[in-house]
Amino acid sequence: MSTRSLSGRAVAALLGLLVGGAVGFLLTGTVGAFFTFVLDRTLDVDGTGALLAAFVAVPVVTAVCGAAVAVRRAGRGPRHSTN
Repeated sequence: MSTRSLSGRAVAALLGLLVGGAVGFLLTGTVGAFFTFVLDRTLDVDGTGALLAAFVAVPVVTAVCGAAVAVRRAGRGPRHSTN
């Protein structure tokens, strides 16, 4: 394994972590907005620990999944077109 491929994988992991985390925050924000505007019910994370845990865990889990997918795709190498 060369230094160049390690560096490429590290960059891919960081980018995947950031994009996955952003997707997680977008997902939790969308769920909160849906409950507030469509169902007319405000989610209270202070009232239940499980809801707070879910709102913290979703961005973390999606960030880790994003990093894993990015590292896996970076390890495949470039795709070649067969035109």
